[in-house]
Amino acid sequence: MTDRLPSRHQSQARLLQWAWLALFWGVLAWSAIAPRDRLTWWLEVAPALAGFLVLVGTRRSFPLTPLAYTLVLLHCLILMIGGHYTYAEVPLGDWLRDALGQDRNNYDKLGHFAQGFVPAILARELMIRLRIVLRPAWRGFLVACVCLAISAAYELLEWAAALVSAQAADAFLGTQGYAWDTQSDMAFALLGALLALVLLGRWHDRQLARLSRG
Repeated sequence: MTDRLPSRHQSQARLLQWAWLALFWGVLAWSAIAPRDRLTWWLEVAPALAGFLVLVGTRRSFPLTPLAYTLVLLHCLILMIGGHYTYAEVPLGDWLRDALGQDRNNYDKLGHFAQGFVPAILARELMIRLRIVLRPAWRGFLVACVCLAISAAYELLEWAAALVSAQAADAFLGTQGYAWDTQSDMAFALLGALLALVLLGRWHDRQLARLSRG
């Protein structure tokens, strides 16, 4: 009985890995077929591809918790969908705009929310496992700061891309005429980071404990 448990656990882990890969590459392939703007597609999916390479390079030396891997996948899917349609034209955002009586497609806010929500768990995992910050209160504060810094850096990247290519600026930035788009993007990222810490902290701790036991 005891010998079967590890093998069953390994089989489940392999199944989840294959499901992760199938979703990632399946949605990426769909996203790459006739996107609205090819340059914007590359700009949007580049972080997903870079993240995939990092996960592949560290999967043996520094495997993450299942929660972290799942969140990364969800964030990648958000990026791929946004890249296919451009953020301002994602059908889900249009439907919500019409249903809620909004004046813009707010799918981009989901992307920026994930930009804080997902890195918060990744930063938390690194800080705990590498023993960078031991006090929970300070760790939470610094995780939020890291996520806000990532969001600000991405806004600077968007600005640089707009300066280089005015043609793709509107599609990539997705401001839709909103004067406070940059500030609201960072606010959504910060909100995502704070909610991730509050809602997923204990669940994350349990997975970290199981991971440390091997």
